[in-house]
Amino acid sequence: MEENTKHKKRGLFSNVPLISLAGLVIGAIAGYIYYLEIGCVSGTCAITSNPWMSTLWGAALGYLIFDMFRGKKPKATSDQTTGQ
Repeated sequence: MEENTKHKKRGLFSNVPLISLAGLVIGAIAGYIYYLEIGCVSGTCAITSNPWMSTLWGAALGYLIFDMFRGKKPKATSDQTTGQ
């Protein structure tokens, strides 16, 4: 019986490209720095008055921005899949 190598168990972030994870971390750091340096003093701003919200929004934006630069896998044509 052959072992199916395509469906092995992997870690939590195995399907997420490294560049997207880097964007997530850099965005979270940038969001927290934004909270510290600019933030909302009066407390009426929904995002920038709370460090958790500012960090989460920064992480989300960082992930989305860095994900734009991820290389897409080319679609397999019938010539490539049949080996001709």
